[in-house]
Amino acid sequence: MTAVRKPLASHRRIVIKIGSALLVDRKTGLKSQWLDAICADIAALKATGIDVLVVSSGAIAMGRTVLDLPSGALKLEESQAAAAVGQIALARAWSESLSRDGIVAGQILLTLGDTEERRRYLNARATINQLLKIGAVPIINENDTVATTEIRYGDNDRLAARVATMTSADLLVLLSDIDGLYTAPPHLDPDAKFLEIVPAITPEIEAMAGGAASELSRGGMRTKIDAGKIATGAGCAMIIASGKTDHPLRAIEQGTRSSWFAPSGTPVTARKTWIAGQLQPAGELFVDEGAETALGTGKSLLPAGVRRIDGHFHRGDTVAIIGADGREIARGLVSYDAEEARQITGRKSGEIEAILGYAGRAAMVHRDDLVMTGPAKRKVKKEDRKEDAAHA
Repeated sequence: MTAVRKPLASHRRIVIKIGSALLVDRKTGLKSQWLDAICADIAALKATGIDVLVVSSGAIAMGRTVLDLPSGALKLEESQAAAAVGQIALARAWSESLSRDGIVAGQILLTLGDTEERRRYLNARATINQLLKIGAVPIINENDTVATTEIRYGDNDRLAARVATMTSADLLVLLSDIDGLYTAPPHLDPDAKFLEIVPAITPEIEAMAGGAASELSRGGMRTKIDAGKIATGAGCAMIIASGKTDHPLRAIEQGTRSSWFAPSGTPVTARKTWIAGQLQPAGELFVDEGAETALGTGKSLLPAGVRRIDGHFHRGDTVAIIGADGREIARGLVSYDAEEARQITGRKSGEIEAILGYAGRAAMVHRDDLVMTGPAKRKVKKEDRKEDAAHA
C-alpha cells in the first residue's frame, strides 16, 4: 500500500518542535519577527479546530545571550543558570506573541523522569490535555535548570516525539535548519538524494542519519530519526522541514520541500507506546535466534531463549531485547530483578522455582508487556528454503 501524504489542515492534533537556531540569534537574541510569523501560522491552524502543541528549544541559548556568556561549551551549572534566565524570557515571548491572536500560552517544563516513570507520565499527559481542552497552546521544553547529563533527553526531537505519543497527536513537525532527510549529509556529499516520502524507518533509513548541523542545536539527523521511530510506531506521522523562512508551517502547506514519514499502519496500544518510547532502558537481554523468531510471532520471551543479560534493573523496569545480530528488536517490562534474571538465564521455565526458591512468572518478559521495535528473524519454511536453493 502506497503511503499518502496528508495536508496539515487534515490533522486533529499537531506537535511542532522548534530548534534553537531558528528562535535565537547568538548576537541579537530572540528573532521576534520569526516568532510572530510562526505564531500567526499556529493561530491559522487553531482557527480550523486543530489542537497545537509547541516543543520549543532556545532557553539556554536565550539565557546565555541575556547574560552575555562567551561562546563555546558551558559548564553544567552555567547551562542551568542560563536556562533559568532563558525560560522566563522565552515563556514571556511566546505568551506575548500568541496573545496577538487571542491565544493563551501555558508553559510545561519536563524532565526525563516525567515521561519515563509511568505515574508522572500520566500526570503530565493530564495537565497537557487540560490545557488543550481550554483552548491554550502548551509551550513545552526540557527543564534544563535541574536536568543533568545522566537524567536528560539531550535533545528536543525525542522529547517532541514523546509528547506527540503522550498526547495521541497524529502529526509531529520537526522544524530546524535542514529541509528533510537525504541519503547522505548534503553538506558532505554533493550526490546526496532528497527523500520526500519515507514509508517506513528501516535500517537503511537509519544509516542515512548525519550529525548535528548547528552550534545552537544539540540534535542532528540521528535524533530526528530516533524521534520518527517513536512517533510513527504510535501511529503519528512526522515531517522534517526547514524553519529558516518566515511562516514555515504555511510554507509546508504550500508545498515547500520537506520529508514526510508515514505513520505505522498497526500502531501499538497507549501502554505499549509508553514502553517503546522509553529513552533509557534499564538493561539489555540478549536472545538467541529461536527466541527472536518466537517474539516475531507474538510470543513471550522465556528464560530459555536468553543468552546474556547486561545492566542493573528491577522487576517492572523497561529493558531492551537484543537479537542475534546485535540489533534491538523489542522492549518490554521485565518480570525479574537483574540478579534473579541472571540465575535463570538459559533455563527452562519449569526450573525457576527450584533455582529461585519461589514460583515466579514463566516468562522473562510477557507478551502483554512487550512491543517490537525492530524486525525479528522470521521462521523459514521448507518451501522457502527450496526456493532459495533453486535461485542460488
